[in-house]
Amino acid sequence: MKRALLLATAGALYPLAAMAQAPSPSAESIIRDLRPTAGEATGPTRGIRPAAPAADAAKPHASAQAPSDEAPSVKLMVDFRTGSAELTPAAAHTLDSLGHALTSQALAKYRFRIEGHTDTVGTPSLNKALSTRRAEAVSSYLEKNFAIDSARLDPEGLGSDDLPVPTPDQTPEPRNRVVKVVNLGG
Repeated sequence: MKRALLLATAGALYPLAAMAQAPSPSAESIIRDLRPTAGEATGPTRGIRPAAPAADAAKPHASAQAPSDEAPSVKLMVDFRTGSAELTPAAAHTLDSLGHALTSQALAKYRFRIEGHTDTVGTPSLNKALSTRRAEAVSSYLEKNFAIDSARLDPEGLGSDDLPVPTPDQTPEPRNRVVKVVNLGG
């Protein structure tokens, strides 16, 4: 009986332990994910758009890159306390990598949408408000600590829409509490 309880507890805590041990992405990997590739248009365009390649070739850093028909993006595990928009020390570490990436020459001319997401615990309206506060906290951190102009950052809360890990309502899933950064173009 005790062994079954221990195994059940370990199974429930494994995703949290894996997240805590997951290293923050490097600034270089974030740059690779957010930099448009040749032929990839970002932002408004005029006239004819280049056709998408016949088959999407996997990128060598195959992480959280968006499909080729979308703007370049990256999903980051930004650790917030449950029900809070306060950044944790682990969140600050991840955002330091993002700040270094966004201030690099490779990305300095682009604007970015900072999308906050939540898990499905709580009501949709509360999750939307919480995710907005989280996106704003990320933007504020980047502005304060990396002198990134607020005009380059567009915080937006999406609540529990577009879940990375589909879960039923009222499921506390840490992998759904992410921040997605999308390159909006120059």
